[in-house]
Amino acid sequence: MHWIPALLEKLAHAPAVWITVLQAQGSVPRGAGTVMAVFGDDFLGTIGGGHLEFEAIAEARRCLQASHAQGLLPFEKRFALGPSLGQCCGGALVLKFEGVTIKDAPRLQALMQAQAAERFRPLALFGGGHVGKALVQVLAPLPFHVRWIDSRDEIFPADVPGQVVCEHSNPVQAAVPELAPQSRVLIMSFSHAEDLDVVAACLQRQRQHKDLAFIGLIGSATKWATFKRRLVERGFTEEECQQVTCPIGVPGITGKEPEVIAVAVAAQLLQA
Repeated sequence: MHWIPALLEKLAHAPAVWITVLQAQGSVPRGAGTVMAVFGDDFLGTIGGGHLEFEAIAEARRCLQASHAQGLLPFEKRFALGPSLGQCCGGALVLKFEGVTIKDAPRLQALMQAQAAERFRPLALFGGGHVGKALVQVLAPLPFHVRWIDSRDEIFPADVPGQVVCEHSNPVQAAVPELAPQSRVLIMSFSHAEDLDVVAACLQRQRQHKDLAFIGLIGSATKWATFKRRLVERGFTEEECQQVTCPIGVPGITGKEPEVIAVAVAAQLLQA
């Protein structure tokens, strides 16, 4: 979805060939529904790279260059990922090639947004600090719809990726009951007190609905030990506290720079 603006801008000046993976059998680089757009001098998206994509782009540009291009499109073509393509995956793809112009932009945009609604996972990010800002940029091309929440005014940058919605909430934990079901929740506010309130609100929601897919808290093992003691004092059980992941991030990545933490956390979300 992140390349929709570039697609619309380029279609305003030139036609393209729209390639869709109709069928995917066996071991293949991308699944059915994957799309890309090929222009005479550029392309957007990917159906998996390698020689397969090289051949698909070449096929699309032959159609764009042909004087009778309208008579060639649309059509379907099967590609076997074997020795002939120099790819030993062993699977096969059926690709659909169709011509598109700026007149098709509303249809293509609606198609990609519908696909994104199915693929993109809801994620609530509490905290607009350095790590939060770095994480939003790392998540930009990944399949997440991000609800970015902070209690402070004017904390969010002017420009954020298209799938990010910024929200001011004071008290910040008041946003938890309204999160989308199956949200991944990341908690990294400027205040340990706020962090604790958000964790408690998440556990209360889990007690009532059990519909949060992941609860992650930034911090050390020492911070989590303190938080767990305070959560138990608030009436949460040891089993309920085990629903919280702290520290967050893929184990083994030890850097403390915001960008490093952001990569480690994004990788953990994809694993989860």
